Amino acid sequence: MSTHTKNLTLSVEAEVLATVRRVAAVSETTVNAMVREYLGRIAAKDSLAKTARARLRELSDTSPARLENKAWSREDLHAR
Repeated sequence: MSTHTKNLTLSVEAEVLATVRRVAAVSETTVNAMVREYLGRIAAKDSLAKTARARLRELSDTSPARLENKAWSREDLHAR
């Protein structure tokens, strides 16, 4: 991850911020660090999802299995 940081301004309800500040103090951290960690986890999940999708496309492209060009009807999909 890049070490270059950007500032971010957030607006939250006063009660929410007060609660989060108490949680941060008990956890010996800061609200800023908590937000930075949370956003980092979101970015990491997104990166993993992109990697997984790319791998699935690669596997699909290299697989010898092929599906016929079938246009499914509603009746086909709900047949029992």
